[in-house]
Amino acid sequence: MLKLTRQLGRWALDRIQSIGRATTMFAIALWGLPGRGDVALVVRQIYNLGILSLVIIILSAFSIGSVLALQFYTQLARFGAQEAVGVGLALVLLRELGPVVTALLFAGRAGSAITAEIGLMKSTEQLSSMEMMGVDPLRRVVAPRLWAGVISLPMLTAIFNVVAIYGGVVVGVEWLGVDPGGFWSGMTEVVELWEDIGKGMLKSVVFAVLVTWIAVFQGYDSLPTAEGIGLATTRTVVYSSVMILAVDFLLTLTMYAQFQ
Repeated sequence: MLKLTRQLGRWALDRIQSIGRATTMFAIALWGLPGRGDVALVVRQIYNLGILSLVIIILSAFSIGSVLALQFYTQLARFGAQEAVGVGLALVLLRELGPVVTALLFAGRAGSAITAEIGLMKSTEQLSSMEMMGVDPLRRVVAPRLWAGVISLPMLTAIFNVVAIYGGVVVGVEWLGVDPGGFWSGMTEVVELWEDIGKGMLKSVVFAVLVTWIAVFQGYDSLPTAEGIGLATTRTVVYSSVMILAVDFLLTLTMYAQFQ
């Protein structure tokens, strides 16, 4: 019993220390907001994290939008409300699926890449070499990736929403024959700028901070071995996915729940 208590206490202390290191690194990286000389580093990381993720975002968005339109049409056709396909599609995408699915895809593609890259730099002692030359790795390596992730994910979310709605138009209007006027008019009448679009984009900003923070910390804190980098990459995807779903529930509860 005493041994189990010691192991539990050691595990709890390790987790607290890990959270402390992550918070310190995050604060230092935020404080090191890139100046004029660092803009090129941020732009390069936006390309690596955002532009190179466009293919998987676009393909996934079109598929999800098409499937949602098909499912909405199948269910609403029973009540003769096929024109409401556009409303349901837009609300589900803008409020929930757009930010959440984009963040999950971003974590799997870009987040794992960030962790692996920083972990490799640590294992090959590039970070230590920077410190010896008087270059701060947090400013030179971590901060550009952190800011690039925060910028890229909301932009990818907006692209996801547009492409998914287009996929719904292709299936709902072009294929299933939903009236285009009813499809678009219902969408424009119900969807609100802040309540639906704004809050969905706010979610994407929160997810961007979480995913990028987890990714850079796991890479920076990983063991400098091949096994350590692999475990850190796995933890990035798992932790990011869990945090996205948990925080999405809390944000949705706060933003949309009606308490009596």
